[in-house]
Amino acid sequence: MFASDMNPARDAGRVSKAGMVLFPIQFTWPYGGRSVSVSGSFNGWTELVQMSQVEGCPNIFKAVCAVPHGSHEYKFLVDGEWRRDEQQPYRTSEYGVVNTFDTRPVPAEVVPQQLSADILNPVMPRISEEDVQAARSQISAFLAAHTAYELLPESGKVVALAVDLPVKQAFHILAEQGIPVAPLWDFSKGKFVGVISASDFILILRELGNHGSNLTEEELETHTISAWKEGKAYLNGQVDGHGRPIPRQIIFAGPSDNLKDLVLKFMQNGFATIPVIHSSSEDGSLPQLLHLASLSGILKCVCRYFRHGYGSFPMLQLPICAIPLGTWVPRIGESNCRPFAMLRPNGSLSSALNMLVQAGVSSIPIVDDNDSLVDIYSRSDITALTKGRAYTHNLNDMTVYQALQLGQDSSAPFEMRSQRCQMCLRTDTLLKVMEQLANPGVRRIVIVEAGSNRVEGIISLTDVFRCNSKPPLSKVTAIPHTGESSLSRTKILFNHWNDTYCFFACTIIIIFRIVGASFVNFKMIFIFFLQNLFIYHSLAKPIVSPW
Repeated sequence: MFASDMNPARDAGRVSKAGMVLFPIQFTWPYGGRSVSVSGSFNGWTELVQMSQVEGCPNIFKAVCAVPHGSHEYKFLVDGEWRRDEQQPYRTSEYGVVNTFDTRPVPAEVVPQQLSADILNPVMPRISEEDVQAARSQISAFLAAHTAYELLPESGKVVALAVDLPVKQAFHILAEQGIPVAPLWDFSKGKFVGVISASDFILILRELGNHGSNLTEEELETHTISAWKEGKAYLNGQVDGHGRPIPRQIIFAGPSDNLKDLVLKFMQNGFATIPVIHSSSEDGSLPQLLHLASLSGILKCVCRYFRHGYGSFPMLQLPICAIPLGTWVPRIGESNCRPFAMLRPNGSLSSALNMLVQAGVSSIPIVDDNDSLVDIYSRSDITALTKGRAYTHNLNDMTVYQALQLGQDSSAPFEMRSQRCQMCLRTDTLLKVMEQLANPGVRRIVIVEAGSNRVEGIISLTDVFRCNSKPPLSKVTAIPHTGESSLSRTKILFNHWNDTYCFFACTIIIIFRIVGASFVNFKMIFIFFLQNLFIYHSLAKPIVSPW
């Protein structure tokens, strides 16, 4: 009943007897199998087109077919069983549940160029500007209707550090807790005054490297976070007319702030996380840290909302190569493109840190001599240098590969290790990329060429929100932070666990200096603990969510 072969090179771009123009479309089956074929309405369901396994990617099969314009249905025959790709649009027809795609006529002179370029897409829907705006309006309305409080997990941990904690301890705590950022608490002011992140440690190491000195244990032990923040202000020229550092503001969100405003704060400030802080008093005293919000958490909510109705939004079904999304490797002859940073495994760690800061990016793909993806180095990887106090060594003598080896944890689950280097193809849909980025711990996806894994681009969480919304500028709400920070003798790291079913436990770990802490300071900490506990009890309630 079915023919066993169809030569796509022979059929692509031909003109039939009826004068119908056929042009090539590439079909992809990325889920493995021993024998994979494709058939559909484009060939009258009378032929099976054998698909070829992509070299180096045993789970990916591809075939190029000559297709007329119009709406088409298709299915895959995998090891004798008819299957559909659930990541692509589908509907129920007389042939069961089938995948669908639409094509339109293209000029004849374009067809050879499309065939020679390896960017053919099995699903290349064309959508109107009205459809794009409809999707953006739906996403915007959803974000405006839901609040930051709905991002709070049923049970989760939040870590904050005292602003007068030595840099060394802060560095090691971030590494031990597996977090890239922590809010800073100032006991003398009774409020949160900022955050410390992996980027701070990158800047510290770069500054010391620029002056030709290695970091000593004594310097890290005596240099406090507050002292570093003041020094950072001087480095950035953020001083007033008297040469004093200008107080910075902490960007935060309240639990009742809507997600649309929260996304604006992320986009305008370029942060990876924003603290969710609640205060039971009108003057903002007794602030309580509830959560560290991220774009990943917000995107997860969006994906849940649209998961069962994405067919109504054609924009989400577009392949990423068809929309302005992410940063792509410039093609030969292209100008005015944003530089795309990549490094070899034998590149020095200092060059990687310099590139992260100068390019203003959060990660750099690590590639081999063929530009194929090997790994990725992110800002958060800097905390791995705590192992064996590697940060005290000359970073020019350490390669990126060696730095990445420090961060490898063989005891971590495979799922967590595999999240380091998330990949996608240029033919993947926007929805598929969004769902990948919504996974915990994933902040960017590297676009690779099928088979060779050659890097073609990178997509970040910010890119997705920038693509799906065109928000107006608005004023950012912040807690003012004035005056110079004073040094306290008590160091504290506190972890809050919150539960939406009115169950709460709070643990305070007090870190003392060798000389100890006074009874007054200890009393202040104990009172602060009780106040926080009361606030959590008054705030805890079941979350009502449409998901």
